[in-house]
Amino acid sequence: MQSEDIKIIFFSFVALILSGALLLMLPFAHNGELDFVDAIFTSTSAACVTGLIVKDTPADFTTFGHIIILLLIQIGGIGYMTAVTFMAVMRGKRLNYRDRLILKESLNYPGMSGIYKFLKIVFASIIIIEITGTIILGIRFWFDMPFLQALWFGFFHSVSAFNNAGFSLFSTNLMDYKTDITVNITVPMLIIIGGLGYLVLLEIYNYRKKELVRLSTHTKIVLWTSGILILVGMAIILSLEWNNPKSFGNMDSYEKILAAWFASVNYRTAGFNTIDFSTLNDSDLFFGTIFMMVGGSPGGTAGGIKTTVLALAIIGVWFTLRGQSNPHIFRRSLIPYQINKAYAIIFIATFYVLISTVILNESEKLNFIRTLFETCSAFGTVGLSTGNGGVLSYSALFSDIGKINIVLLMLMGRIGVFAFTVVIVGKAIQTRIKYAEGKVII
Repeated sequence: MQSEDIKIIFFSFVALILSGALLLMLPFAHNGELDFVDAIFTSTSAACVTGLIVKDTPADFTTFGHIIILLLIQIGGIGYMTAVTFMAVMRGKRLNYRDRLILKESLNYPGMSGIYKFLKIVFASIIIIEITGTIILGIRFWFDMPFLQALWFGFFHSVSAFNNAGFSLFSTNLMDYKTDITVNITVPMLIIIGGLGYLVLLEIYNYRKKELVRLSTHTKIVLWTSGILILVGMAIILSLEWNNPKSFGNMDSYEKILAAWFASVNYRTAGFNTIDFSTLNDSDLFFGTIFMMVGGSPGGTAGGIKTTVLALAIIGVWFTLRGQSNPHIFRRSLIPYQINKAYAIIFIATFYVLISTVILNESEKLNFIRTLFETCSAFGTVGLSTGNGGVLSYSALFSDIGKINIVLLMLMGRIGVFAFTVVIVGKAIQTRIKYAEGKVII
């Protein structure tokens, strides 16, 4: 894809964020004072489907503000260019080649053929899944509040969960529902479905209908990697927190497993929490940074380096250690360039996060592991945080410069490391010159 097209996607997100911030600054959108930096932070967190907050969402914003935040989440989760293109298609507009190319990149669709049909399927899937989540959560919340309020809360949390945003209309997020089976199953399932990617969902649907003979290598990698990461995350949380009196120590076994399941799913893609993450061990927080860096899968609503990048890198390392030059999985060979690209993405992402962490650590003079946790949460567009001592994220303790740093990380994590780097430094110039091989001892 051309660098100009990447810049269009990048600046579309910037325009969405600025528009959202200006709307949130309106007097009837918030309660009390709202600095422009905090408005930008909130708008970015919503548009980049992160969930980090420097203002208490239910208390500091009005219903109109909540609607703006929800629209930012929905548009940001789909992708601004995707949403605009869909509206154009619905009006009967014919897209030129450039428009379809941008749409292809925005949706992470593998080709140009069938992209119109795929776009319509994406929006139909979004409507069906979010309405289903609304009904289930709305009925559950109805036990605790009036019907119309419960329906609104169900809708807000369904959209927020499916788009992997983590915004909540409860000041303590979902901590009051840490033992509720309905919330602990529905919200994580919405998060998982949204994080898999629309292409994967479509393949699974066609495979179950017998319209597809074999799942693609991409879909298999996404499903296996996602499942393994959730189980490994649960195992790490349970092993490190089982006897921690500040977190899991006073829970029974059922509550511990339920809390670990919910936390593991949210570790990679969304910022909902049923436990106080400030009570976790530093070892657990460190492992959490790794899971948050991975994020979700391509074409989904989550950020991070993506599950496929992690899988390709691990496969590449495994075959290198075995001395084999033909990496493969599921009886399919893998392109060496893709594996090299995975290495590059991991390296660049790690560089960005570490530099941001060091800058924040030196400028804000706060706890290092919690600062690292916050930067990884921003980059992975996760939204989990060790908190500011109250109901806000750790970022609330940062200066305006520190908050802008987090804003850039959220934007980078949403549009992708390569895309962000292309916007900053430009695309490399193609050359047909090939030099003689130089041998290097490793």
